[in-house]
Amino acid sequence: MKVYQNEGRSGKQNMVSIVDFDAVAVKACAGLLRLSLDIGLDVMHQLLDTEVIEYAGEKGKHDKGRGAYRHGMEKTKVVLGGEKVSVMRPRVRRTAGGGEIALETLTAFQNEDHLNEAILSRLLSGVSSRKYARTLDSGIGDTACVSKSEASRRFAAAMKSAMDEFFGRSIEDSYPSIMIDGMNLGKITVVAAMGIGNGGRKRILGIVEGGSENSEVVKALLSDLIDRGLDPSEPRLYTIDGSKALAKAIKDTFGDKAVIQRCQIHKKRNVLAHLPESEKDRVGKTISLAYMEFDATEATRKLDLLARELDMRYPAAAKSLREGLSETLTVHKLKVPGVLRKTLSSTNAIESANSVCAGVIRRVTNFKTGEAALRQAAAGFMEAERGFRRIKGYRELPLLAAELAKLTGTVSEVRMEVA
Repeated sequence: MKVYQNEGRSGKQNMVSIVDFDAVAVKACAGLLRLSLDIGLDVMHQLLDTEVIEYAGEKGKHDKGRGAYRHGMEKTKVVLGGEKVSVMRPRVRRTAGGGEIALETLTAFQNEDHLNEAILSRLLSGVSSRKYARTLDSGIGDTACVSKSEASRRFAAAMKSAMDEFFGRSIEDSYPSIMIDGMNLGKITVVAAMGIGNGGRKRILGIVEGGSENSEVVKALLSDLIDRGLDPSEPRLYTIDGSKALAKAIKDTFGDKAVIQRCQIHKKRNVLAHLPESEKDRVGKTISLAYMEFDATEATRKLDLLARELDMRYPAAAKSLREGLSETLTVHKLKVPGVLRKTLSSTNAIESANSVCAGVIRRVTNFKTGEAALRQAAAGFMEAERGFRRIKGYRELPLLAAELAKLTGTVSEVRMEVA
């Protein structure tokens, strides 16, 4: 029985009116979700019946000119959200030749793209493949594609398509600042590059996997960014954790257009690692106060003074403080304003993305291949990107671009993104 029909009200498109309220009221007793599912399946069967009539005519009426005839019913499955459910579908065969006619309506409802997208969305949200079936609410008994192995296979298939788009997207914006950092996934290291555009928006520009965070791996990543549109002649600030391999790869690739900022938080952490607990609080505060100085000369003076103080009792801490000290003060030398300076002086922004990525793949402990690690990392970073916001102090980015151009002897045009 058809209990719904299109209603052609002026000004309101795709409106549906209920013809049989009693039939709908019975279905509603099971709740709104089950009502929606039952109505959806009823409508699907009505659409199938309508298409069958187009081929074979009205049931029970003889038509000499018909090109097809009904051939009974057959059990099949259609996609319903994140699962497949069993339904009965009509069969139609041609009168000439006897070949079966594929119903376009059924083909549409069996499109597995929607199923793969639903599985991908749930697993990216942190649902394990083992518990995937528990997230489904249809309550329909005969379902498929809900097992752990099926969810894992379809996640891999959906991620392959998503990865092709993720790794192939062009880089068209200008990025005055890029942060690069690595994270370990089992025995494999994944290195990510995150760009900060002129409008202050963050974006994962690319990731690469390797055995370690070495310069050749990072060069491969940077080469890929250039191939996809990153301008190598643009002066740019690169914030890194202090890895010499990262700094070498950046300098080898971009030359004097690359300005390195070493993470101040990593520097402080490294120094404190050489001190006893009794000294960590005092020395940590002294380092933090020095980095809060606006003038690079004054900040350097205070840090040199602290290094001389540590020379006698804690020489390892003094050595750690002096190593690469100048590169931790790059944002000071560029006269970057306070709020933006705090953002660009550390790798916190990209480490936050790393944290989201690690949360997405936290249940995966065994990465058998680099491709598997890369797939999982891509899934994590894609999810992290969805929560990205403008960086604090983004309105001062034109000042950074101007100072970078001055420092590297480059004339650049700064394009601000409209808020």
